[in-house]
Amino acid sequence: MKSGWRWYGAKDAISLREIRQAGVTDVVAALYGRRPGEVWPVEEIQALARQVKDAGMTWSVVESVPVHEDIKKHAGDWRTYVENYKQTLRNLAACDIKTVCYNFMPVLDWTRSNLAYVLPDGSDVLCYNHVEVAAFDLFSLKRPNAARDYDEETRDRAKTLWEKLPPSERTRIEKSILLGLPGTVDDLTPAEFLKQLDAYRDIGEETLRAHLYGFLNEITPVLEETGVKMAIHPDDPPRPLFGLPRVLSNATDIRRMCRECPSTNVGLTLCTGSLGGSLDNDEVAIFREFAPRVHFGHFRNIRHIAPGVFHESESHLRGKVDMIGLVKELLKEERRRGEGIVVRPDHGRHLEIDRARTCYSGYDYGGRLVGLAELRGLVFGLEHGMQG
Repeated sequence: MKSGWRWYGAKDAISLREIRQAGVTDVVAALYGRRPGEVWPVEEIQALARQVKDAGMTWSVVESVPVHEDIKKHAGDWRTYVENYKQTLRNLAACDIKTVCYNFMPVLDWTRSNLAYVLPDGSDVLCYNHVEVAAFDLFSLKRPNAARDYDEETRDRAKTLWEKLPPSERTRIEKSILLGLPGTVDDLTPAEFLKQLDAYRDIGEETLRAHLYGFLNEITPVLEETGVKMAIHPDDPPRPLFGLPRVLSNATDIRRMCRECPSTNVGLTLCTGSLGGSLDNDEVAIFREFAPRVHFGHFRNIRHIAPGVFHESESHLRGKVDMIGLVKELLKEERRRGEGIVVRPDHGRHLEIDRARTCYSGYDYGGRLVGLAELRGLVFGLEHGMQG
């Protein structure tokens, strides 16, 4: 396992020196100042790669090159944005950066209803609560026809919850859900969110799937020409939200993508936390089935405390995900390939040592430091056992 770490560049509260001291070899980064659809200039890529190299590490994974919303919708200048995407891939390859993480989720890249769910030890983590999300959708956002997306029990529970919540808690839920992707230039307002949702009112699941497969097959010649690996991130959480379609939430979705897009350069970011958001997903089985197409890994653990309610675990090794079984599959695949796969600790608890600095939600230093240490220790133990 190559020890990865997501870094948000100059605005990140965590320095490259700290990242190097965590035992990281491979930095996961992007040109966060560039908006979706823009071509990434070689000079800017080289400058960031040089920073990382000077700090003693390698920028080996891009997270992410965002797919413009017009590509997902086949609207506006989407064909131009596809060509721009191809050129960015060529530019990255010219700088020897050949793994690209991305997603195809409309509007929102991930959704949580609480960014500071407090654990018994006083640390806090990210949490998803389906009833809180429904309450926001129905009574704060007031999305047209939202009621038909929830069963009667959920609607009743959401109404009861929203009526008893104080204004501060309502605001907490609203801000948590509307938070933009960490590291990007925009957060969403409710009005902007509704406008973006409305743009998808005529785009169902099958249409979005067709647009995903078409995009991937269109860029495949560039992938095979340059050796770039596209690693799609699963839907987070893996369930429909706000009337938006989901197309990569489980093994069936991944299997279909692999069938429709046969190039092995088209693959997966194995994110255990996102897949683990569904109790129906078996993360170990998914890795085993699609191992040759796993190009990158986000490893973390979560705990389900009620149907539709889960939070980040107190440990990367304990929770819903069988991390021991998963890392065993990782090591098997690495032996088959004869090379390591970059895995980064995904999210981490907000610990006391980080209270004095502002980090992106889930991307504190201490929590990820502990998570990476746990994962590296597990790898060491399993490799030692394999040799015995």
